Amino acid sequence: MSDSDLSFLPYTATSISVLGRCIFMSLLYKNKSTNSLSLLFCILSISSSSMWVYYSVKNQDLPMIIRSSTEISLLTISAIYIIRNKILEYKEKSSVMPIYTGNNATFSTGITQ
Repeated sequence: MSDSDLSFLPYTATSISVLGRCIFMSLLYKNKSTNSLSLLFCILSISSSSMWVYYSVKNQDLPMIIRSSTEISLLTISAIYIIRNKILEYKEKSSVMPIYTGNNATFSTGITQ
């Protein structure tokens, strides 16, 4: 690709980044919680930074390559942490579900002590 063919890339990357931040902020305000939003924000930011890396490599802009690569690394770690927490939260909720223990209509939490 020539430099003129890449002229759209910084605008697209910036647009995705701004869109991700706007979605994050509006849902944060609406839900008062970041639990379901952080992963979407990370994915949009990783996409945007990936575009910046590609653009920077094509233009041989080492500082921007380092910045965007570092951001991708940190966002990937954040995404893994968010996914890990969601899995642990799901397992925790699953283990506390009531379990029917017999005909006497008593229930157990499923937690043994």
